[in-house]
Amino acid sequence: MVALTGRGRLRRASALVLLGAVALLSVPACAAGSSILDKDSLVIGVKPDQPGLGMKDAAGEFTGFDVDVAAYIARKLGKNARFVATPSSEREKVLMDGSVDLVVATYSITPERKTKVAFGGPYYVAHQDTLVRSGESGIAGVRALKGRKLCQVTGSNSWRRVKEERKIAVELVEAASYSECISDLNAGKVDAVSTDDLILAGFATPDLKIVNAPFSDERYGVGIQAGDLDGCEAVNKAITEMYLDGTAKKLLQKWFAKSGLALTFTVPQFEGCG
Repeated sequence: MVALTGRGRLRRASALVLLGAVALLSVPACAAGSSILDKDSLVIGVKPDQPGLGMKDAAGEFTGFDVDVAAYIARKLGKNARFVATPSSEREKVLMDGSVDLVVATYSITPERKTKVAFGGPYYVAHQDTLVRSGESGIAGVRALKGRKLCQVTGSNSWRRVKEERKIAVELVEAASYSECISDLNAGKVDAVSTDDLILAGFATPDLKIVNAPFSDERYGVGIQAGDLDGCEAVNKAITEMYLDGTAKKLLQKWFAKSGLALTFTVPQFEGCG
């Protein structure tokens, strides 16, 4: 064994410190013990103001398709679930800071969002459409929104599909939520609300109509902390079982059968958890 000089020992010590730092940086973002599978109960973010998808009633209870899907997934994982209101603008934040364990809140999977969080699913593929006042005859599709006032919800990507992806010159009017958009539409402050058809179906009334001219696929994912590979795969297994045992069909019909939308009852193609 060759004896090290003082300078050699110093170099060796520095190398060991460097190797240790590299090893720490190599640990996955979701370290051992932080997976949803290691928890007794799950905090799940859902929408509080989207009829048919996620609504909070006067008693503080949450109901809707997304809520039922989230409850099913939690049961399949053997976990109790507690639901918390999660607006669009906060979905990445609450997952990244650990305030919630999952987000099931009309959360479309996008490349940008996947740089911050991971996704199970999708558990359903919706399609973006447009809602207008029932007396409106000049808007039969997304192209007819040129020069019109379109509601823009903070934290949602739906307006981007119109203004940025399709380069349609709309005038954007900001709102904090889709329920606020609907109020603005009824009041004449905006000409249209464009987002996922399942969201619009919950807001449709005799005074408001869906144009029925879909123009995109919106893959609703289950948001989960980046790095929780085991948890993500367990979520995907639960979603598959939800379709195979007929629960997905029952829930879709329960909440949207009267909407007139063409519903899909087959397992969506998953994104993959890697």
